[in-house]
Amino acid sequence: MSDTVRPNQFALLAQRRFAPFFWTQCSGAANDNLFKFAFTVMVTYRTGGALAPGLLVNLIAGLYILPFVLFSATSGQLADKLDKARLMRAVKLLEIAIMLVAAWGFVSGSVGALLACAFGMGLHSTVFGPAKYAYLPQHLTPAELTGGNGMTEMGTFVAILLGNLAGGLLMSSSHGAQLAAVGCVLLALLGAALSRAIPATPAVAPELRINWNPVSETLRNLRLVGRDSQVMRALLAISWMWFYGVAFLTQFPAFAKDVVGGDPGVASLLLVLFSIGVGLGSLACEWLARGRVEIGLVPLGALGMTLFGVDLYFACAALPAPTALEGVGVFVRAQPHWRVMADLFALSFSAGVYSVPLYALIQHATPATHRARVIAANNIVNAIYMVVCAGYCAALLGAGVGVPRLLLSVALLNLAALVWLLWREPQYLRRCVDWLRRRELAA
Repeated sequence: MSDTVRPNQFALLAQRRFAPFFWTQCSGAANDNLFKFAFTVMVTYRTGGALAPGLLVNLIAGLYILPFVLFSATSGQLADKLDKARLMRAVKLLEIAIMLVAAWGFVSGSVGALLACAFGMGLHSTVFGPAKYAYLPQHLTPAELTGGNGMTEMGTFVAILLGNLAGGLLMSSSHGAQLAAVGCVLLALLGAALSRAIPATPAVAPELRINWNPVSETLRNLRLVGRDSQVMRALLAISWMWFYGVAFLTQFPAFAKDVVGGDPGVASLLLVLFSIGVGLGSLACEWLARGRVEIGLVPLGALGMTLFGVDLYFACAALPAPTALEGVGVFVRAQPHWRVMADLFALSFSAGVYSVPLYALIQHATPATHRARVIAANNIVNAIYMVVCAGYCAALLGAGVGVPRLLLSVALLNLAALVWLLWREPQYLRRCVDWLRRRELAA
């Protein structure tokens, strides 16, 4: 495709090869987060439970991530062996069953049932993930791949945001548990209905024999990825982005309360800014790439993640010590907070620019017969990085390192990760320089 031609990613929303898939995955992401946040609110404000709320909140997160480690390898095999549209429809039926159990758990107040559903929704996302990312290259041209991934990432982050907001809003009602139960079931039914329109996506390896041993298959998938150093390093770069993102997202409540002196509404505002930033950064990739799988954007995105992360630290250092918790209105009117909000938006926008070309590269460079298994390996490494991030944050906070310095350390580690990537894969820097030259000539 010519450098001057810009494919229209929004046009994909009017096409059957993309739209039903897009809305199906958005409904699943929204339901995941509505359920998890509603459950988290329930256990946080409940009294008299056998387990402390803090322990339950971490248990919810752990049970959701566990299936990614246990079943990603199997999920990748299923997505390569079966028609992906049929597999996604089956996953949506599983979601309905899980949400019916969750509805009973919310209404009856059964924490045990809801914990089982947290594991179940993790399993739902684990099976859906490889099929989702391997679906796109079968229906989009290489020129559309960056835009399609950008739309998918944008939709996912907006759905996560809306799911969290809906979960909190529903649970704030006097009948919150019942409303959350209804909301989860309705979203599951909507996702199943939307999935019926996803077009057939033929199996790429129908002769594949499923290895049901998750340990040996996980090791086999990682060896498979390791054969292609370019794909392996892109996979590691994506997993690092999850480390970076989780470090910021998990600190928003403490950041809002202890650093900027904001109430829970301010914490929600910061989440909104972060999610919109990632979504817009993802959408911008198509315009910036102009129909290419443009890995030259990766260094630019990574540099923004570091620069704005470092500036966030200095913006926080310039703030007066909080004396009372402020609401959203007071917070946004205070000029010193504008720099904080701008930095959060800019670093999350940069993360969107950073991640989309990496996903497109993996999809484009991996043979179709192994694509879903490679993506499954990516999901496994993502989960490992997220667990390591949780341990890293807990260790630093336990040692007395405040939230601003914790986030500063992550921004500086991001610079080290960028240097490592450019050292091991110089083509990222070469492509970045070429991209900058083309932009200069076009101007």
